[in-house]
Amino acid sequence: MLDTVKYLIGVAGPSGFGSKSTADQVTSHCPKLHSITAIITGATSGIGAETARVLAKRGARLVLPARSMKAADDTKARILSESPGSEIIVMFLDLSSFHSVRKFAAQFQSLNLPLNLLINNAGKFSHRHAISEDGVEMTFATNYLGHFLLTKLLLKNMIETAEKSGVQGRIVNVSSSIHSWFSGDPISYLSLINKNKSDYYDGTRAYALSKLANVLHTKELAQRLEEMKANVTVNCVHPGIVRTRLTRDREGLITDVVFFLASKLLKTIPQAAATTCYIAIHPRLANISGKYFSDCNEVSTSKLGFNSTEAARLWSISEVMVAQKI
Repeated sequence: MLDTVKYLIGVAGPSGFGSKSTADQVTSHCPKLHSITAIITGATSGIGAETARVLAKRGARLVLPARSMKAADDTKARILSESPGSEIIVMFLDLSSFHSVRKFAAQFQSLNLPLNLLINNAGKFSHRHAISEDGVEMTFATNYLGHFLLTKLLLKNMIETAEKSGVQGRIVNVSSSIHSWFSGDPISYLSLINKNKSDYYDGTRAYALSKLANVLHTKELAQRLEEMKANVTVNCVHPGIVRTRLTRDREGLITDVVFFLASKLLKTIPQAAATTCYIAIHPRLANISGKYFSDCNEVSTSKLGFNSTEAARLWSISEVMVAQKI
């Protein structure tokens, strides 16, 4: 009850920020980012677009991958109207397709740019069962596995950039507190929903699984980066409850009523982007890795999300999945 009251009134935590803090506020005293290159997935709307706007305002060079080039161009135009002179590169990427992820990574590498920040923000929710071209349930493919492969392909770039520049690289995985809604065996449930039938499919459970996978990915990657002695960190965030295009497959009366009733708990988009921006660029996060944040403060994951064995198991399965079509 006390935590709910603190959330509603925006009481600041140890970081000095809370649920009412905005992305502009949490970055207002951060160093300029003129030497920083950031890739932000899902930046054409909602939290991703606000994250891109704020980082451009601070001087970062942005690479915006998107399925809709028009939406990406529109986002670029909006950012340039506020921050003229910003360097923004728009590129095609469909995270549900391994081929598209590999093509994007190769095209980015051909630009010979540094890579300091990778913000894995894109996400989707769908109550309809669908399978990707690679044989993976679509929500899992888009929210987690595409980002797993993207991170894997770009990690060498990030490590080399950190070595050459002396500036620590940061990876931010955007998850959700809904990851705690998943119980049971993640791999067993994934194998069921990867089949070309929807008998076992539940949209909410599939979404929770994908967000749990983001948490477990963060945990295992942080350990591997530490073992490699790489000057790159990875952390995971819960942005908060906000109505974005994430719910585009569930628009309707029921969704409208639920969001109306929960309106007091909803964040604005600038508030929802605050934790991502804080983790991405605030100096206080130097050398902090493998953690989970909400309202710009470290919090605990679910018991399953804290399980190192499950994190290693998911990593191994993911390596196999991205290496071959299922």
